[in-house]
Amino acid sequence: MTDKTPSELIDQRIADLGDWRGDMFAKVRAVVLAADPHIVEEWKWRGVPTWYCDGLVCTGESYKAAIKMTFAKGAALDDPKKLFNSSLEGNVRRAIDFHEGDVVDEAALSALVKAAIALNRNGKKK
Repeated sequence: MTDKTPSELIDQRIADLGDWRGDMFAKVRAVVLAADPHIVEEWKWRGVPTWYCDGLVCTGESYKAAIKMTFAKGAALDDPKKLFNSSLEGNVRRAIDFHEGDVVDEAALSALVKAAIALNRNGKKK
């Protein structure tokens, strides 16, 4: 066990990545945190950063070639900017894989996070 907070553990994960993935993870994390003042960071499932606001909003994972954001109820969200590019075949989740050199559409990502929060709050599909 650790005496670090979830936010400190996420800070450490970002620092440990030490390459473009750390920069990308920090960028998408900042967008998530800025979307709503009530978002809470958690550290779940043996080391997966997660963000909650009236329920699970999304997770953030690091892989060798990508940073993946998985939205718990992504299939129920409108995605007019077509950010979702992974896990498209499922009935519930949707994910965004960010690769080296990708540019984050911060406005579109923020809109998705806000829509996920609204879905959690309303309990309805959009």
